[in-house]
Amino acid sequence: MTEQYSATARACSNIAFIKYWGNRDHDLRLPLNGSISMNLKGLETTTTVVFGEEIESDRLVLNGKPATGAALERVSKHLDYIRRLAGVSLCAAVESENNFPTGAGIASSASAFSALTAAACAALGLKLTEKELSIIARLGSGSASRSIPGGFVEWYAGEDHESSFAESIAPPDHWDLVDLVAIVSLEHKDVGSSGGHQLANTSSLQQSRIEDTPQRLQLCREAILTRDFDALTEVSEKDTLLMHSVMMTSEPALFYCLPPTLAVMQAVREWRNNGMPVFFTIDAGPNVHVITTGDQREEVERRLREIDGVITVLGATPGRGVEIAGQ
Repeated sequence: MTEQYSATARACSNIAFIKYWGNRDHDLRLPLNGSISMNLKGLETTTTVVFGEEIESDRLVLNGKPATGAALERVSKHLDYIRRLAGVSLCAAVESENNFPTGAGIASSASAFSALTAAACAALGLKLTEKELSIIARLGSGSASRSIPGGFVEWYAGEDHESSFAESIAPPDHWDLVDLVAIVSLEHKDVGSSGGHQLANTSSLQQSRIEDTPQRLQLCREAILTRDFDALTEVSEKDTLLMHSVMMTSEPALFYCLPPTLAVMQAVREWRNNGMPVFFTIDAGPNVHVITTGDQREEVERRLREIDGVITVLGATPGRGVEIAGQ
């Protein structure tokens, strides 16, 4: 009987308050700017990686269905890096399951490559620090670097491969926030984030967005550390609108928002004008992350479900970092 090496990891998705959009180096996924996010407990990926001599080629099962083509190639490329670190050439069988829609702007690649990185490294016996895992996860998906640490996380743009990583700036229990994701589409987006990053610099607005990012990062960091909801609201909504402005002015233009997306955004602003602590942020997709405080969760969720075009609402609170099952 041939020997197998396996491990299972669970990782949270994350929502960025200050967005990552555009790379200095596409191969290494070195971002043009730093970013800050919150891990999302309840929106998670569980991935099992099995290495074995009897496995003749890399295999991927995603949400119960065999995956081939670009998805498998991306996973194999990521595993190649980890195999080189471990000094092995064993092929792997990978099974990955999301408990939320894939490819719809809820950072499924972030939790997926975070879990894949941690499981593959554990299976091959690599004893790596959180920083090292974050660096490796970044190679698979930039935002995956932020799903390795727990709670509220900052990803540093860095100068090179070794200096671009993420770390926690506050633990999950630091702030009782809730992310209510208004799902307005379950469709896989036509242009994924990886493709969108390559278009970012074609927008005449991208340079000014990048130049102003250090100021927004500072405001966001301070808002989180002091639990200043109004300040987080202002900087997060501004950052979202800046990123989507870049998307819509890229060549070709990227329009991720749908009519129900705008309806949710308008409703959130109206609720806030009437005194409710609530704001929106949107990644590369049509679904809207609506952030509020824990005591307002039920009321905000009820209102979101009443908006035409909202299919369902997913809820999440600040989440932990990546974990290996059984540890």
